[in-house]
Amino acid sequence: MLRSILTGLKRFILWDYNRATWQYDVMVSLILAFLFLTPRGWFRDQVRIPGASKIARLQGAHDANMYWIDAELLLSVPEARRLNTVRDLLRAQGEAQNVVRLEPALDSESETKGYIAFTRP
Repeated sequence: MLRSILTGLKRFILWDYNRATWQYDVMVSLILAFLFLTPRGWFRDQVRIPGASKIARLQGAHDANMYWIDAELLLSVPEARRLNTVRDLLRAQGEAQNVVRLEPALDSESETKGYIAFTRP
């Protein structure tokens, strides 16, 4: 009895059943139930609002005003116009700030992932 249970469990884990068998249908049903019935919070999955995470305020030292600007927003902007563009983007978000400095944030492969904008009121 125990041997047949272990054999069935082994075949289940290794997906060893042929299609159109009842065991196969049970496995597919369990997978679908997991996909559709698992609460979203288990995976910390959040609904993404387009454009919402492209600009974010960062906590800086000594109450410094810093913002994360996604690289996509400045992709086609020439380097000489980036400070003005960031200022306009922040104003559109309701943040009336003067951009003092803009530094690229690079990943381990030296690709620009975004920019950190240093501002003052």
